[in-house]
Amino acid sequence: MKRSCHVRYFYVVFFWFMGWISASSPFVLAQPRTDAQAALDLGTAISEVAKENIPAVVHIDVIQRQEMITPMLPFGNDPFFRFFFNTPNMNRKFQQELKGFGSGMIMDNQGHILTNNHVVGNATAIEVLLADGNKYPAKLIGADSKTDIAVIKIETDIALPHVIFGNSDEMGVGNWVVAIGHPRGLDQTVTQGIISAKHRRGIMDPNSYQDFLQTDAAINPGNSGGPLLNLRGEVIGINTAIASQSGGFEGIGFAIPSNMALHVAKQLITNGKVVRGWMGVSLQELTLDLARSFGLKNTRGTLIADVVNNGPADQSGLERGDVVIAYGDKGITNLGDLMNEIAATPVGEKIRVTVLRKGAKKEFTVEIGSMDSATQIMAASLKDLIGAEVRKVETKDIQQYKLDSEQGVVIVGIDPNGPLGRAGFEKNDIILEINGQTVDDLERFVDLISSLDRNRIIMLALDHRTGRTGYVQVELR
Repeated sequence: MKRSCHVRYFYVVFFWFMGWISASSPFVLAQPRTDAQAALDLGTAISEVAKENIPAVVHIDVIQRQEMITPMLPFGNDPFFRFFFNTPNMNRKFQQELKGFGSGMIMDNQGHILTNNHVVGNATAIEVLLADGNKYPAKLIGADSKTDIAVIKIETDIALPHVIFGNSDEMGVGNWVVAIGHPRGLDQTVTQGIISAKHRRGIMDPNSYQDFLQTDAAINPGNSGGPLLNLRGEVIGINTAIASQSGGFEGIGFAIPSNMALHVAKQLITNGKVVRGWMGVSLQELTLDLARSFGLKNTRGTLIADVVNNGPADQSGLERGDVVIAYGDKGITNLGDLMNEIAATPVGEKIRVTVLRKGAKKEFTVEIGSMDSATQIMAASLKDLIGAEVRKVETKDIQQYKLDSEQGVVIVGIDPNGPLGRAGFEKNDIILEINGQTVDDLERFVDLISSLDRNRIIMLALDHRTGRTGYVQVELR
């Protein structure tokens, strides 16, 4: 009898402990299912998924205030027109209030809501409408433009329904999926389809980290940020974009895999930003012609086009011309695979990289660095090209020059005989655009300068002496 009591006490404590772990988890991951649980009644599966998840899907309204320009002359917004024809800046600026909407999903009991960066990233006000009709103001916890993921948060004392996340890697082409969202403001809309393809890349910004699931479940404007679910009711994707010539759904939609989204969301909630790994290499897709030139039989792998001096790859012995075929225990088939794997690797972790060098397989151990330090290193390496050193725009700059955001980079050192110095730039001037492309931050500045294919460029800059902006032509060579 005593032993029986002890056994019962053990199980009580054990299940209490497991329940405490589950309750304290910031968001819920799907648990393994038994064969009986996996059996689905296809006649009611979609309605069950909808019933379970609609309460956790929210409608998001946003307000953005943007500075707009009304050109007083034809082509008045064209920097090349204004520069070469020396037209005065007669454009009038005004603040315009823009309203938008999208979808999101409640992640946990604390009120964290997962959505897209393009829905809430630049919002000045965010309001969340729950399925029960209650409205709450929301604040932005963090956003990541490289993956188009954002997390917002509402404050409430009521118990919130929340979604369960599944493993997006387990989804196969042809698997049934369900999308829930608020297309064109039509709340709690449910559509269904299948996974049409996996690992779609190059859909949006080529410099972003992309690995989309493609689906034919109907997605329209307003669905952005809503969940794509499997028939067990688990979130396996975040509906993000469509391919369309009409502006409406044409059978091709794209969702960010839940594994990638959850990885980013965790960092946004914990740190307010995403810390990515960096290996110090420039990568290139391995085409059939390139593969043949390197004596390879197929295009599986990613070519190292260049190696940053004193970067992690350089210090480990990797060289230009190496073809990466494995990263850790994972085989690498293309450039996107390797980019995403490096970015998701914790800073400081040592990883085994397998390459083909002149037809021979070699292994190297690389200690992954941080993308933040990489940007600083790359910015410093551009000094010879532009003749200047720059830093990111800070709060003090926004206040001093009455800027709308942290857009741009500040010149902190300049060679009077370098390209920027010859063009008239001075220390403390702020570069806002390059060839019409916005310099969002230091990383974007490095990307834009590194990808230049011309010697003459046009920069939009702010003069630190007067606070006025203007276009400046720069001869790099």
